[in-house]
Amino acid sequence: MATAQAQSRHERVSSWIRDQINAAVWGENDRLPSENQLGTQFDVSRITIRRALQTLETEGIIYRRQGLGSFVASSGAAGRRSRLSGFVEQMEAAGVLPGSEILHQQSEEADARVASALGVHGGATVFRIDRLQRGNGQEVVFDRIWLPLFYAHLLEKHDLSGTSIYAILEDVYDISVCLGRFRLEAVNAPNDVAQHLDVPWGRALLLIEHSSSTETGQQVCFQQRFCRSDRIQYELELRLGKCSSGEKDSTSRSFGPIFSGLAGSPREGVQ
Repeated sequence: MATAQAQSRHERVSSWIRDQINAAVWGENDRLPSENQLGTQFDVSRITIRRALQTLETEGIIYRRQGLGSFVASSGAAGRRSRLSGFVEQMEAAGVLPGSEILHQQSEEADARVASALGVHGGATVFRIDRLQRGNGQEVVFDRIWLPLFYAHLLEKHDLSGTSIYAILEDVYDISVCLGRFRLEAVNAPNDVAQHLDVPWGRALLLIEHSSSTETGQQVCFQQRFCRSDRIQYELELRLGKCSSGEKDSTSRSFGPIFSGLAGSPREGVQ
């Protein structure tokens, strides 16, 4: 059985906050201590606190408001799927300065792979966006995103270089993108992707294919994300075995990036 000493630093923080909420120390919509206060209390870095808060937000236990802090979610939120967070939000949560550049925006015919992921017929018109994502001024990932025309029309008046697609759909149109399916594999960098990521052609990259949808099953987008593995890694946290309720559970609690190879980004120590 894992002891408290076996927990990583961010897990200790998230477990403590979770226990405080379960014990009703803080109630619905109560504001949590600030990142600085939590960092001082646990004697850990700010990036550790942000990883802990990101885990709790993924679980639906808390919600965050930029410039205001973190708050306890409604009593039923922990049992619901929360919306997926965008890459910009993930970088900000990790203390990395985000930067995006839109390289391509145009309608095209869906090939068999894209059509299957979006639930449309082959040859249907979809909208493609190519976007280069930087962290602390350095190339991190190259995204190729396809959307059904309905969602593309909703996004056409918005600046996608500084805000995530998910945030726009939820904040402006009250459309919560809360279901995601991920597929990871190692690939050799295609020539155009290699040029944008500033790596040699054929360099090994991590490819993440991601299909996302609303809770009612409407397909929102299909994305291919090519990642520089020297600057970003992904961590999956699972709840395994039996929960405190006694029911078996092997569900994902969090899946997100770690930016360990960027200049100016603190490294998370191994615990």
